[in-house]
Amino acid sequence: MKDKLQKLIEAYEGLEKKMVDPAVVSDPKEYARIAKEHASQAELVGKAREYLTAQEDIEVAKEMLRDETDPDEKAMLQEDIAANEAKLPVLENEIKIMLIPGDPNDEKDTIVEIRGAAGGDEAAIFAGDLFKMYERFAATHGWKIEVFSSSPSEAGGFKTIEFKVSGNKVYSVMKYESGVHRVQRVPKTESQGRIQTSTATVVVLPEADDIEIDLPAEDLRIDTYCSSGPGGQGVNTTYSAVRITHLPTNTVVQSQDQRSQIQNREVCMQMLRARLYEMELEKQQAEQGATRLSQIGHGNRSEKIRTYNQPQDRVTDHRIGFNGTYNGVLLGDTLQGVIDALAAAERAEKLAEAV
Repeated sequence: MKDKLQKLIEAYEGLEKKMVDPAVVSDPKEYARIAKEHASQAELVGKAREYLTAQEDIEVAKEMLRDETDPDEKAMLQEDIAANEAKLPVLENEIKIMLIPGDPNDEKDTIVEIRGAAGGDEAAIFAGDLFKMYERFAATHGWKIEVFSSSPSEAGGFKTIEFKVSGNKVYSVMKYESGVHRVQRVPKTESQGRIQTSTATVVVLPEADDIEIDLPAEDLRIDTYCSSGPGGQGVNTTYSAVRITHLPTNTVVQSQDQRSQIQNREVCMQMLRARLYEMELEKQQAEQGATRLSQIGHGNRSEKIRTYNQPQDRVTDHRIGFNGTYNGVLLGDTLQGVIDALAAAERAEKLAEAV
């Protein structure tokens, strides 16, 4: 452990030297890369230095204790040794967690799809409620939401809605929301007060960069058609809506909510890259012998991950058995508490695997 931490500190100090190297400073892209790596290592290096200092203090105190004859001084040295020895296991555990490789997609923005599933109109209303939950949640984090495509339901909510969430480390938080969400409540359309169970699926994809996904023109079929929803005077009169089919995988994306055909086409390309990127990730993980790196961090879209029970004022996340309040979570106020618990469980799972 000691040798590993010393090498880590030396590497960190090497980054600091590079950051004042004129050759690096004159290259904005390289400087930004090194500065980002330097910042990401700062907390870990701080803990490493604290750990090594505690070890050194123990060794020095033990050496002094051998020659000390004064009872009071000996007692003080023994207290110092005990205090530092108590710190070491705590610091070691924190360092082990920090050394666990992070998800390379955590820094990325996300593309989210919410789709009403079982439950008819109530499922669409619930899908709309989930979208509002994420809108409020994003606002508390200072994130931006941009709707790419939506299919509103006549009863309210959405049959399906796709949107982008952009901001600081969005995917590291939103990835825990992938899966089937279930609601148990009395629908507004229910006259006899009977509780209905409905579901909606949430898919969270890391946004893929242009350089990550190659999309040759011959692999794409691009169709245009008239928009059928709100969007200005051009709706239903111009072919502004766009549908793109990726022929090798038969993946289809479409957008009609933007103001122009060019904007709708760009939205489609973003959604298509994200979907193909997810397919590639799943393929790599399958080759490695695991369909998912972590079931906690990446809820399978067919997996029931959370139940929102209105009569009992309870929300249960089935992956970890975490309970919250119905309104607190669905209004976005206490959703962070659920995600924090999921993130902690994932870290513990990865730590156990590493050990």
